[in-house]
Amino acid sequence: MTVTIARLLIANRGEIAVRIAGTCRVLGIVPVAVFSDADAGALHVRSCEVAVRLPGTAPRDTYLRVESLLDAARRTGTDAVHPGYGFLAENADFAAAVIEAGLTWVGPRPEVIAQMGDKLAAKELMRGAGVPTLASIAVSAEVDVDAAADEVGFPILVKAAAGGGGKGMRVVRSAPELPEAVAAAQREAAGAFGDERVFLERYIEAPRHIEVQILGDEHGGLVHLFERECSIQRRHQKVIEESPAPTLSPAERSAVTTAAVDAGRALSYSNAGTVEFVYADGEFNFLEINTRLQVEHPVTEAVVRVGGAPVDLVALQLAVAAGERLPFEQADVEQVGHALEARLYAEDPANDYLPATGTLRSLARPAPASVPRPDEPGVRWDSGVETGDDISTHYDPMIAKVIARGLTRAQAVALLARELEGTLIDGVRTNRDLLVHVLRHEAFMAGETTTHFLDEHYPDQAARTFPPDPSAVETAAIVATLAELAARPWDVLSGIPAGFESHPLGADHARYLAGGHEVEIAYEGRRGGEWSVRVDGGDPRPAAVLGLEETAGAIVVELDGVRIVVRVSASGRERHVLLPTGQVSLLAEPRYPEHRPADIPGATLAPMPGAIVSVAVEEGDEVAEGDLLCVVEAMKMEHRITAPHAGTVEQVHVAAGDQVDADEVLIVVTPPD
Repeated sequence: MTVTIARLLIANRGEIAVRIAGTCRVLGIVPVAVFSDADAGALHVRSCEVAVRLPGTAPRDTYLRVESLLDAARRTGTDAVHPGYGFLAENADFAAAVIEAGLTWVGPRPEVIAQMGDKLAAKELMRGAGVPTLASIAVSAEVDVDAAADEVGFPILVKAAAGGGGKGMRVVRSAPELPEAVAAAQREAAGAFGDERVFLERYIEAPRHIEVQILGDEHGGLVHLFERECSIQRRHQKVIEESPAPTLSPAERSAVTTAAVDAGRALSYSNAGTVEFVYADGEFNFLEINTRLQVEHPVTEAVVRVGGAPVDLVALQLAVAAGERLPFEQADVEQVGHALEARLYAEDPANDYLPATGTLRSLARPAPASVPRPDEPGVRWDSGVETGDDISTHYDPMIAKVIARGLTRAQAVALLARELEGTLIDGVRTNRDLLVHVLRHEAFMAGETTTHFLDEHYPDQAARTFPPDPSAVETAAIVATLAELAARPWDVLSGIPAGFESHPLGADHARYLAGGHEVEIAYEGRRGGEWSVRVDGGDPRPAAVLGLEETAGAIVVELDGVRIVVRVSASGRERHVLLPTGQVSLLAEPRYPEHRPADIPGATLAPMPGAIVSVAVEEGDEVAEGDLLCVVEAMKMEHRITAPHAGTVEQVHVAAGDQVDADEVLIVVTPPD
C-alpha cells in the first residue's frame, strides 16, 4: 500500500535541509523547516514555505528534541519526516516515535537503525552474512577498558557508537592516553548525537576509505549505486570524496559492491544507506552501515545513470518511504563519467583546522549557480549559507559542498580546483586554499590517496599555509587601490571613466600588509582617467579601471596593457581581491599608527568563541610545555589548550561552563626565572 506525501517536515538544518527542500519543490511537496533561535534567519528557513521555531540554540534543546519535532509536525499538518543526516537521522527511537505519531518515516525501519546503531551487534551480523569485519569492544561500566584495549591492540580508535562525521572519535596509541580519550569521545558524542556510547576498534594505519551506496524498498528490491572513495580526511571527517574510486580494479569494485549488497540483504534493508569499508593490503573490512543519506550523496547522483537518466536520491527515498517499488533493477544501473565533492569549511587549516566564525561578507561563485546537465561536465553547489549569513559557534562550520562532474577524472579535478580558486570568499577563514592545493597535488592526481594523506603531505602549520606569489600580491594591491579610487564620488558625466580629470592629480600612496610584508602603492592621476602606479618605489606602470561587469559584480582593470576581470571585497581594513590566479587577502595600513595593548606574557587565548568544558590546572600548579590547561568546546568539537612553555600557573581566568570570546585570556603560565 502506498501513501501520499504532500507535506514533509525536514528535521534538520543547513545545506541538507536546503537540498531536501529543493527536491520537494520539484515533486510538488510542501517542505516544512524547523529552526533554532540561532538559525532564525538561516537559508534553510528561507528555502521553505513553512517553518517552525524550536526555542533555544543548543542541539539538545532544538534539533535533538523529539517532542518539539513531533509537535512541529503536528502543528503544520505534515505527512512525513525526513531526518537528513546527523542529529536524529540514525536514532531508532525518533524513527519509532514518528511512525507511532501516524507519520511516514523517510528512512530504514527503526529496528534496522537500532541494529546498526549497536555497532558491535552490527559487526556480528555482518560476519554472519560473510562480510569481513574488524574486532571491536564496547566501553561500559562493566568493561575493564585497559584489558579491552590490550585485547584489541594498539593503536586503537575510540569511536562513537551512534556517531558519524568524525564526531566522538579519537586515535589512541598508548595506554596512558586512553582514559582521557574515552572521556572526551563520550562528551563529544553526547553533545553531537545525544548518545555517549563509544567503543574501541583496531585502528588500521593509512587505509583507503571506500563506501557503497545501497538502496532498497519494502518489497525486497535492493541495489547498489556503486562506490565512493572518501580517503581525504582530517580529524576522521571526510573532506574530498569521489566516484568511481580511482584505483579499484573491476574485480575489486565487484567484490566491494557485492559485499555491500550482502550486508543490505542481511538486514532486509529499505531506503537509502551506505556500507562503509576500510581497504588496505588488498582487503576490505566492514566499518559500519550509515542508515541515512550521506553528506557526499551528490557524488553518486553525478555519475550514476539509470536508463541514461540521472538519479535523485532524495526523490527515491521519498518514493520508497511512500511504499513504492524501486523503479529499476541492478542491471539498469551504470556509472558514467567521474565526479568529486569538496567540503568547503569555515576553518583554519594552519591552526589545527580550528573552526572559524563570522559573517560571510561575500561568497561569490565564478559563474551563476546551476546544476549541470546530466551528461555534461559542470559544477554544482549544495550550500546552507550565502552572502550575509553568519557562521556561528553552535553548529557544523560547513559553507558548501562543491561537486564537479567530468567525462574523465582529470577533467573533474580541474573543474573543481578552478571553481574553488575562482570563488571570492570574505568574512571567515576557510580551507579553500588547502582543497585547491590537494586537488593539484601530484600524489592525489595519481590516485595515491589514504586516510593519512593530509597528515603525510600537510603535517603542520607551515605545510598548510599557502602564501600568494609576490607578483600576485603586487597586482592585488594595485587592484585594491584602483577599486577604491573608482568608488570615490567623482561627480563626472555618464560614460567618462572613473577618476577622469582634465589635469594631472597630485601623487598619493596606499600601504597594505600581506603575509607579514608591507606593499606600498604610489599612484598619480593622468588625463583621460588613467593612473600611473609604482610598487615599492619601482618604475611607473600605466593602469586604468575600464568598467564594471554588472552581471558578475566584477571590475575590469587594465594594467601594463593587459586587461583582467577581478573582484574586490572590502570591509574595514580588509581587502580581498580575486585575480584570475586566485584570491589574495590584504590588510590596508592606516595612515596613522594604531596603539594596541601589549600582550600578556605567558597568556593562552581562546582560539575562537566557545564554552569551557574543563579546567585541568589551578593557580600555583607547575606545568611542563604541552601539558593540558583546559578544554574549549566550539561547533561540537573539543579543542585542547596546552601550556606554551614550562612554568607556574599564575592566573586562571575561566571555569568549566564559562562562555568565552575569541582571543580572550584563559590561563597565564609564568616561565621559570
